[in-house]
Amino acid sequence: MVDRQGRQHHQRGECVITEQGIEGSAIYAISALARELINRDQRARLILDLLPDLNIHKIIQLLQKPRGKDSQSNFLRKQLKLPPVKLQLLRELTSADIWHDPAQLAHAIKSLPLELVATRPLAEAISSAGGIAFTELDHNMMLDKIPGVFCAGEMLDWEAPTGGYLLTACFATGRAAGQGVVNWLTESADSPNRLPLRSIHPITPEGSV
Repeated sequence: MVDRQGRQHHQRGECVITEQGIEGSAIYAISALARELINRDQRARLILDLLPDLNIHKIIQLLQKPRGKDSQSNFLRKQLKLPPVKLQLLRELTSADIWHDPAQLAHAIKSLPLELVATRPLAEAISSAGGIAFTELDHNMMLDKIPGVFCAGEMLDWEAPTGGYLLTACFATGRAAGQGVVNWLTESADSPNRLPLRSIHPITPEGSV
C-alpha cells in the first residue's frame, strides 16, 4: 500500500476473507492508512503476495512443469500448495487468459491487486480510532475544561490496535487515570472551590455499560 507521500508500506500477516470483505492481523496493522486512503480517494489499493516464501522465478519454474491430466486448480494446489481460498481469490481478481501463461500467472500470485472501498460500521468494530485529544487532558488524565472527568482507553484519540496491545494500553491508561483521580482529590482536598468528582458511564456502540 502506498501512502500520501508515495511511501510503500509492507505488512506480513494473516487475512480472512468474509462475506463483507477482508480482515485479519495484516489488515489491522494497516487499517489506519487504508481508512485514510478510502476517505480521500474512495478506495485503497492493496497488493497481495499469495506466496511470500517463494520468489517469482521459483514460481515460474514450478508452473512450467507438465500438468498432465490435472485440472489447473489441482495443478496449482499440488505445485504451489495454494489452498482453495487463495485459488478462488486469484480467479476472482485476474483475467482468464493469464492462467495459461506461467510468467503472467506467477506475477499475479506475487502481486495480486485488491481494492478496498469502505470500512465496516462502528457497531461492528472491535477497536476504534478518534476520541478526546490528549491536549485536552492535564497530567492526571483529567479534562481541563471539565474538572472531575477523567479519560482512558478508547475514550482517547489514538489508533487502538486490536488484541493484547489494545487491552494493555486500556489497562495502562485506566491505571493512570485512576491514579490521577487520587492525585486530584489529594491536591484539591483543602481547596474550598473543589468541584465534586463526576460519575460517568462510557458509551459503546451498543449503548451504556
